[in-house]
Amino acid sequence: MNALPIDPALAWESLPAMLRGLMTTVVVTVIVLALGLMLCVPVTLARMSRNPLLAWPAAVFVVFFRGAPLLILLYLVYYGFGQIEVLRDGPLWFIFGSAFACAVIGLTLNHVAFMVDVVRGSLEAVPAGLTEASAALGIPPRDTFRQIQLPLAMRYGLKAYQNEVVMFTKGTAVISVVTVIDLTAVANEVFELTYDPFTPMLTAGALYWCLVNLIRLGFRKLEAYLSRHHIAVEKQRQPASAGFTALAARWKLALSQKEQVL
Repeated sequence: MNALPIDPALAWESLPAMLRGLMTTVVVTVIVLALGLMLCVPVTLARMSRNPLLAWPAAVFVVFFRGAPLLILLYLVYYGFGQIEVLRDGPLWFIFGSAFACAVIGLTLNHVAFMVDVVRGSLEAVPAGLTEASAALGIPPRDTFRQIQLPLAMRYGLKAYQNEVVMFTKGTAVISVVTVIDLTAVANEVFELTYDPFTPMLTAGALYWCLVNLIRLGFRKLEAYLSRHHIAVEKQRQPASAGFTALAARWKLALSQKEQVL
């Protein structure tokens, strides 16, 4: 009897199917992240608007989709919309009749709701003096937002965005409940065929771990790129600081020697 909780032969045999499921997970993640970036900025600007006709609907959207459990949201989009005759018999059925499209819609709504607060906090972290200085120089508000506020907000909110992407990537495992064959769905299929819960789940967990750490590595590289000017300034300051420290040490030594002579 194999004393290990994992069967290496089964893990190797199921690896190609696991990798195909992982590819589906990656494709869903990339599509939803791209849609989230495109949609979260206008929703955030509406949420921050002084116009209640824009702010209130955006606030309701954020509150509802942040609070709605993702699993229930997927059930409603995939199974619920299929019961609506207008959608079932209309031209939109090619979207709502697809499990993949319904998974993307449900995940995007949830992701955008969380991203609104990330983008909002990042924009509010930009010093107000920069906006005031831009207005004093006659720079149009649109250019101020596009060339000053948004680039700075990207750097300020990078850590929060990284956490959201990591949590979202692991959360995509729920799309298997709407018949999308992702990594978790493949692991469940292997378990149902072999009655071995450890090997497929541990293999899937290892692949998720690799994917998440690749994402973290990518964000680390991106952070270094966005902060490259700060790194260059620090490198320029280090020689000057080292020279000042050495000069202070020599001055202190000279003073101590003078006191000894006296």
